[in-house]
Amino acid sequence: MNITALRPKFIGCLEPIADIFIKLRFTPNMVSCTSLIFGLACAYLFFCREFALGAVLLLISAILDLVDGTVARKTGRESKFGAVFDWIVDKYVDSLVLLGVGMSGIAIISSYLPLAPGQEVYADLFVVALAIIGSLMNTFIKPVTYAEVGFEKREDGKIDDPLERVGFFGRPETILLLILGGLSGFIAPAVIIIAVCTNLSAFQRIIYLYLHLK
Repeated sequence: MNITALRPKFIGCLEPIADIFIKLRFTPNMVSCTSLIFGLACAYLFFCREFALGAVLLLISAILDLVDGTVARKTGRESKFGAVFDWIVDKYVDSLVLLGVGMSGIAIISSYLPLAPGQEVYADLFVVALAIIGSLMNTFIKPVTYAEVGFEKREDGKIDDPLERVGFFGRPETILLLILGGLSGFIAPAVIIIAVCTNLSAFQRIIYLYLHLK
């Protein structure tokens, strides 16, 4: 069970926002690009250590990420490219936001370790790298499975597959932690949790695939 399972409820609540974009004649891909712009702005603010303001922009980016699919469905503009582009935008936002934290120079894990002078930066960037790798791998497993196994059934423009409900920690949990961490001032613990949990969740999906595909 993960937050992704609650996606339909969130999307239903955001339909009024989708209606606004439809009236403004935004295409689904335009909404996705807007989500990317807010994500890039968040990454820059995180880099500048403006974590609270960055968290607000990340929240807006996450909302728009849910809205683009609704705009596509309501306007009849669902497309395979749109679904792929949505994934690409998500991973750019995730990676750059986490990189923004790493490049900000704040102590993430170095303050907890007995390190020699000059090693602090490497320790913190290592944790950020783990968080980025976990975030990417947790998602990368899915398209590889689609290609090899052949999941094709779609629901609201997205491929519906068992992996959607496997893995206790995915993108929604990552974004939520970054938002809460930015607003509360505990961005470092948030990144540490993301680094650990995204990789464990990816491992959980690998075990699931091994048991069902071997």
